[in-house]
Amino acid sequence: MSDALSSLESSVRHGYAQVGDVRLHYAECGSGERLVVLLHGFPECWYSWRHQLAALGARFRVVAPDMRGYNLSDKPSDVSDYRVSRLVDDVTGLIRHLGAREAAVVGHDWGAAVAWAVAQHYPDYVWKLAALQVPPPAVWAKNLSLRQLLRSWYMFFFQLPSIPEWWISRDDFAGLGRMFRSTSRPGTFSDEDIAILKSAMREPGALTASINYYRANLGAFLKGGFRRDAFTKHERIRVPTLFIYGERDFAIIPETVQGVADYVEAPYREVRLGRSNHWVQQEFTSEVNAALLSFLEE
Repeated sequence: MSDALSSLESSVRHGYAQVGDVRLHYAECGSGERLVVLLHGFPECWYSWRHQLAALGARFRVVAPDMRGYNLSDKPSDVSDYRVSRLVDDVTGLIRHLGAREAAVVGHDWGAAVAWAVAQHYPDYVWKLAALQVPPPAVWAKNLSLRQLLRSWYMFFFQLPSIPEWWISRDDFAGLGRMFRSTSRPGTFSDEDIAILKSAMREPGALTASINYYRANLGAFLKGGFRRDAFTKHERIRVPTLFIYGERDFAIIPETVQGVADYVEAPYREVRLGRSNHWVQQEFTSEVNAALLSFLEE
């Protein structure tokens, strides 16, 4: 174990929460009065927030769960178990389990999609919202283009049975390492980082569960796939919101995230990082940590 990982593990506490019908593993740092929940994306685990746990933990109680289906959390077998509504219930249940009435919910990739949904449907649970890379579904639908659909080819590929699992896991998940390195700033992911992320995906059932996020929600992704002129009232966010976007994202083009502010009827802040790809909180750690701390402490 490297010195960096040893230091991380010495400051992080691990626990489990029984939330409805799933048991969620989580990493925790800090003991502040206010709770911050960090939600990871595909194909990761709590470890994608390794740079934020201690930084935010100096001021807040910070909890980064393995989302259902990932790493050490339970992995239900039905595709329907991974609908966004179920993922939202996991977050609100986790907040209750931790003894809090509300949390700042911070999400990246799939975690961002879930964070938007939590704030939209259960604003009383969210004292602040931060989303990284992924815009709210209404903005995605309004801006959806052929160019974005081509970038999202993997969502359609993941609808196939078994083949995506074979493709990702072949040669001991070698493709994952290549993907992380080819879509990030050089030096972002060490060999040890990639080994940890691969290990999480090797957990029995984790690979299929992570792909089931796409299988369960493609219909919602395609719904409203034609441009719309306005957002309906019930779609708008009414909690203070921060949106962070790395403009070199290989999966989500800049045009797709235009107009996020129009979706928020509350104080709104946006941070653009022109040299960052998709893995923004790991590529530009200092900048993201500073933006999150400033936003949360305001």
